[in-house]
Formats: sequence, structure tokens, C-alpha cells
Amino acid sequence: MMNTIFTKTVLVTSLLGLSISAFAQDKSSDTTQRFQKKSFRTFSIGLNGGMLTHYTPFNGPANGDFRTPEEKLGYGAYIKQQILPGFGIQADFMAGKVNGFRANSLATGSNAQENSSFESRIEWSAALSGNFTVANLSLNKKRNLLSPYLTAGAGYMSSSANVRNTPDGANTNYEKHWFVPVGAGFKIGLSNVVNIDLGYTVYFMKTNNFDGVRSNLNDRFSYAHAGLEFALGKKKSPQLQNYSALADLREQTATETAQLRAQLAAQAAAAEQNRLADQQQYAKDMGDDDSDGVANKFDKCPGSPANTPVDGSGCPLKVPAPVVTERVIITEADRKVVGDAIKNLEFDLGKATIKEKSYATLNRVAGLLVEKNFSLKLAGHTDNTGSVTVNQKLSKDRAEAIKAYLVAQGANASRIEATGYGSTQPIATNKTAAGRQQNRRVEFSLL
Repeated sequence: MMNTIFTKTVLVTSLLGLSISAFAQDKSSDTTQRFQKKSFRTFSIGLNGGMLTHYTPFNGPANGDFRTPEEKLGYGAYIKQQILPGFGIQADFMAGKVNGFRANSLATGSNAQENSSFESRIEWSAALSGNFTVANLSLNKKRNLLSPYLTAGAGYMSSSANVRNTPDGANTNYEKHWFVPVGAGFKIGLSNVVNIDLGYTVYFMKTNNFDGVRSNLNDRFSYAHAGLEFALGKKKSPQLQNYSALADLREQTATETAQLRAQLAAQAAAAEQNRLADQQQYAKDMGDDDSDGVANKFDKCPGSPANTPVDGSGCPLKVPAPVVTERVIITEADRKVVGDAIKNLEFDLGKATIKEKSYATLNRVAGLLVEKNFSLKLAGHTDNTGSVTVNQKLSKDRAEAIKAYLVAQGANASRIEATGYGSTQPIATNKTAAGRQQNRRVEFSLL
């Protein structure tokens, strides 16, 4: 007796611990919604009662050990952890009696058959099953009223059989057997807490002696039950098994859309007010109160007398002082200084580097520019040897090199213009060496 009690206690505790702890780490993980995390009721307990019978849809009157079923009261309970809206793990506990009479091994209609019967008493049974729920896919209701489900799993039970007037049967003491429960049913959601549970389960026994009669096939029996399920969790949290995330998302999106529309309407009204204010300010700014042709916004001298000439800022024009222009006279001596510089000007081959022998005459040009403040135009030229791009760059670089030298000697950089023309303005033929030599030049023009 002590061994039986100990074994029963260990089995029940193990099944209960497995159903709770195996998925405890996911307890709060499957609650992410579009706007915020949502808390669900995932744990539930259920109590039920119903009818036990050895008849099932898988065996008729003639292919079981007894012909006629006799319904007896059964009762059970379960603890469930809902992992997903469509799947949960359930630990079931059940007890009761399974009765039947008219043994099929006796002649049909005989007195012996009429007086034969069996009674199997289930002391306890425990099973761990997967519960597959048709999840709520409604677009309009967040809580599903009707939730069909299927269950399948494995279990262990202790039962005894008492047979009467059955020659091939024998009474059994409490024996323990494995079984496979397969069931179906539906739940009616009354609230976030309570569901009505209506279901039907067939128990496929892993023994042929559940009813006290050994036969070629393992025994089966069924349990039709009705009960109540109580979901555990926070007060306002919905049940995960009948919750529609689509309906909740639609509802929250509709709320957010209404809020956004209200915000946009308010912003549009504010923008219209700002536009009208800006329009009025613009009309004021662009007016011309003193009729001087300059808008108020840009008029730095408002209130100018009528018919007074004004500048772009609306202020009276000042009479300009007479400009005395000094005439620049270029003498023959000046031209000779420039001519000598041109004759003595030499560069390294193919480069813009001035040779040292050219410095003396260039220094005299720089002194002339400083003394008389002349303007000087430098024009660089090349022959047509090489590419147009290279010649253009070389002529420009040589003119710039001369300008840089003159500025370094004190000349005013703003009065010197350096331009490169490449091979576009020859003064001699490019077909002879002498002609090409003449075309490779820098012209100096005093202004």
C-alpha cells in the first residue's frame, strides 16, 4: 500500500512539474504587439465531470470484450500552460469507473451473456498532452467566443478490474498501465477568466487486460466531459488561447489613425493662420509708404520727401565728387625695357621655370611697374608641337610664372593679367624650326 501511494505521488508531481517548468522560461515572451507589450493569461486550471464508457468510435458492439456499454460517472482536472495562441501543454488527471456487460465470448442472447459484466475502477490517471487550439483569426473581435481544440499525449494510470460470470475473465488488483489519450472538443469563452469546456477523449490502453478479459487487441474506453476552465493572470489580461492579435492591431491602428488625423487637422489650421499672418506682413513689407520706389522692408531711409532721387536702399542720392583721371603716358624708354625683357626671356624646355639669365631684364620691368603704376598684360603662346591641352596649360603656366616673379619684386598683382593662348595665335609658320621658335613666346603689353 505504501509503495502504491509513493509511486502515485511521484508520478503526479513529475507530470505537474514538467507541464509548468518546461515552458516557464517563455512565460512572458510571446506578448509583443505593434504598439506595446501585452500581458496575457497563459496558465489555467480546469475541473470537469462526465461519462466513462468502454465504447469508442473505434470499436463496435462486436469487436470488444463486452457488447453493451454502461455509462458511469468520471471526474477530472487539468493544469495548462498556453505557449502560443494555437498551442499549449496540458497535464490531465482523471478517475472513475468503466462498466460494461454482455461478454462477446458467450453466446448471443443466452442467460449467461445477459448475466456477464465487468467493472474497471480507475484509481488515478495522469497524462501530459499537447493542446492544439484553432486560434482566433477574427478581424473584429479580440476575444474568440468559440475555440475548437484537439489533444494528444501520453499517460499512466492505476486501475483494477472486477468481472462477473465471464469464464475467460479474471479479477485484477490495482495494476499500472501506459495509455495514449486522443481527444477533441471546444471551449466557450464567458469572460477573460472563465471558459466552458466540452470535450471527448478516447483512451488507447497499452494493455489487453484493462477490463479483466485478455484478448488479442488492447482495450479502449472514452470519456465525454463538461467542465469549467479558469484562466490565471492579471486582472485585465486576455487569454492567449482565444485572443486575436489582428483585431487588436486593427483597433489600435484605428485609434492611432484618428489621433493622427486630429493632429494633422490642428497643424493645418495653425499653418493656415501662419499663412494669413505672413501674407499680411508681406503686404506691409512690400508697401511703399513714402512713394520713393523702394519697398518698406528694404527702405533704410523711410519718409523721404516726395520726388527726392534715392538709391537702392531708399536714401537720398549724394552728389558725386568730380573724378580726376591721371593720364598714363608710356614712353619709348618704357617700351624698350619691356622689349629687352621679351628678348632675354627663356624657360626650361617644356616647363614654366624661368631661367636665371632672364632675371635682370624682368627686374627692370618690375621696377617700371612699381615706379609708374602701369598695368601689364602677359600673354603666353606655344607652337603646335604636342597636344592642345598640354600647350594651353604650358602657355598659361609660363604667363603666371612671370606674373609671380614680378609680384615678388614688388609689382601690384591686381594690375597684372596673365593669360595663356596655347598654339591658337601663331605669328609665324609652325612648319619650320625658326617659325616654331618665334611662336614660343610671352608677350608683354603695357596699359
